[in-house]
Amino acid sequence: MVTAAADQIFMGGRIFCADPIRRFATALAVSGGRIVAVGHDEIRDLAGPGTQVHELAEGLVVPGFIDAHVHPIQGGLERRQCDLSGLGTRQEYLDAVRAYSDTRPELTWITGGGWQMSAFPAGTPTREDLDRVCADRPVFLPNRDHHGAWVNSMALELAGLDSTTPDPGDGRIERAPDGSPSGTLHEGAMHLVDRLLPVTTPAETRIALLEAQAYLHSLGITGWQDAILGEYANIPDTCDIYLAAAQAGELTARVVGALWWQRDRGADQIDSLVERRERYQGPNFTASSVKIMQDGVAENFTAAMLEPYLDGSGSRTGNSGLSFVDPKALCQYVTELDAAGFQVHVHAIGDRAVREALDAIEEARTSNGPYDLRHHLAHIHVVHPYDIGRFRQLGVSGNMQPLWAALEPQMVDLTLPFLGEPRSAWQYPFGGLLRSGASLGAGSDWPVSSPNPLWGIHVAVNRELPPQEADRQYDAFLPEQALDLASAVTAYTAGSAYINHCDDAGVLAVGNVADLAVLDRDIFAAPSEEISLANVVATFVSGVQVYAK
Repeated sequence: MVTAAADQIFMGGRIFCADPIRRFATALAVSGGRIVAVGHDEIRDLAGPGTQVHELAEGLVVPGFIDAHVHPIQGGLERRQCDLSGLGTRQEYLDAVRAYSDTRPELTWITGGGWQMSAFPAGTPTREDLDRVCADRPVFLPNRDHHGAWVNSMALELAGLDSTTPDPGDGRIERAPDGSPSGTLHEGAMHLVDRLLPVTTPAETRIALLEAQAYLHSLGITGWQDAILGEYANIPDTCDIYLAAAQAGELTARVVGALWWQRDRGADQIDSLVERRERYQGPNFTASSVKIMQDGVAENFTAAMLEPYLDGSGSRTGNSGLSFVDPKALCQYVTELDAAGFQVHVHAIGDRAVREALDAIEEARTSNGPYDLRHHLAHIHVVHPYDIGRFRQLGVSGNMQPLWAALEPQMVDLTLPFLGEPRSAWQYPFGGLLRSGASLGAGSDWPVSSPNPLWGIHVAVNRELPPQEADRQYDAFLPEQALDLASAVTAYTAGSAYINHCDDAGVLAVGNVADLAVLDRDIFAAPSEEISLANVVATFVSGVQVYAK
């Protein structure tokens, strides 16, 4: 029973609790950073002289969104570099690169990224284009999904890449007819060049983290799982940056870090991962997960598929994509990580990668027993129907990135023709997973795509892009895989909180932390086509306001 006046009361709108016992309320009270009451008119009795009353003006309170797969520091850095993410055409990209390079003559490299594959024939831009706008310095620009990079001739020359350079085992060099590199590098081939990039300094990394945190808070995000903590591209291991921010009180979000599994090494790295997990524990921060990238992406034919890709005419090719970690070795590594108490976070795009990851988790459960580690598969782009039920059976969460589950040029031009039927109908099976009883979390993979949870929820419900993202409107994509609105919001809140072991967050219930977001409208009372039009007006972590519009 609450006997003292509340510190804060939220009323005058509606509260979505993400709680199966009480789905909706109209008022909520907070004291000491925790929720002390959820209900209706009776909450008014908890107001005292010092109570701060937040009038919702017919808006909606939801649990704070939690992004279960995001790269904030990378996103923060790219916002400060040659950021192409808000553009959409070849000419716009070239104009932006020219303008950025002209205004930053002191830079030794031009870096940034965010271009869309669909803006270029076959998704592969050329070095000659970049040479025309920046020939005096090397250029390295990852695409929006960060599985490929656009480079100019100087970058290729500095890296020593020519027609005799072999493709690495985990990537591919796009080539001109004479065999010379044409300017696009896929997957592991990017590292042939990015190893030369200037190393990001700790000061730059800290600024990027804090800028990203402010941006994510503005979208109602109160926590996340950083999907890569470790040396990656030109970004050094950022664990120290997170820990320093946490210890200084600058990290206001609740963060779980996924330590990067180096795929060119084996089980010998587990001891160092254990040591890092023990070292990197601080307020609002723990490095308790391990990220394994099992395959690439479908658009460049590196996602691992059970059957070969098709060519442009619909005939089978000899390419079934890449398994970055040998499947048998993956079973060993996941079993050992599971025994060491790590949560395993697997990037799995293709149906073969999904199956390999599930097989590995099944072997770990058989060997070690069912521990509450909450392993999860991120992206789940193509899932064979046989494997849908295995998520629930193995206790594996589907970590979905809903904004990708819509028809747009990249899907229409670079994915559907090369998957063919029936695989095209197995994409992003959120509804099927939910109906099977699987747990769903949600994230953005920002800076790959927008981190706005309301946009992701819009797509999860409508299977269409938000109007803010769509150059043209397509039909709904596999609408039978759509989620109802409550399930979509729950995935972004309670579902992701479950993945992150934040068991007192994600649900607005008495005793839980007061992590919440206030929207300017009630998305449950409006047509589903209008979900993405809602905006966050305030964000709170433990009752402390970290964003106000």
